[in-house]
Amino acid sequence: MPTRHRDVLAATAAGQLTITKHPHGCLMVFPRPEWEKFRERIAQLPMSAQWWKRIFLGNAMDVEMDATGRVLVSPELRQAAGISKDTMLLGMGNHFELWDKATYDAQEAQAMQGDMPDVFKDFSF
Repeated sequence: MPTRHRDVLAATAAGQLTITKHPHGCLMVFPRPEWEKFRERIAQLPMSAQWWKRIFLGNAMDVEMDATGRVLVSPELRQAAGISKDTMLLGMGNHFELWDKATYDAQEAQAMQGDMPDVFKDFSF
C-alpha cells in the first residue's frame, strides 16, 4: 500500500482490508468499514442478482496490512485479475482497484480511443 494511504487506512480501518473480484477484471480493495457498507448493499440485491452476489461476496477475502504496508493477495484472486508482476493501484473514493499493469494500460488505451459516455456531455473539466 502506498505510504500516502497507509496512515489513513491504519486510523480508519486498523489496517484491515477486504479484497474481492471486480467485473471489469481487476480486484476491489476496501477498507473494512467501507466493505461492510458495500457487503450490506450487495446482500440486499434480489435473487435475480444471485450470481453477482456470489462473485462479490463469495470471493471476498479479509486481509491485514503488515507493519510496512504490504498486503498478501491470495493466488486465487491474483489469478482472477491476471496479476502476474507489475500492478496499478487506483484510488476510487471509498475503495481501491488493483490491476495488472498491462491489462490496465490496454483497457485505458481502448477507453481513450472511444467516445466519452453521455454522462460527461455537460461535465466541465
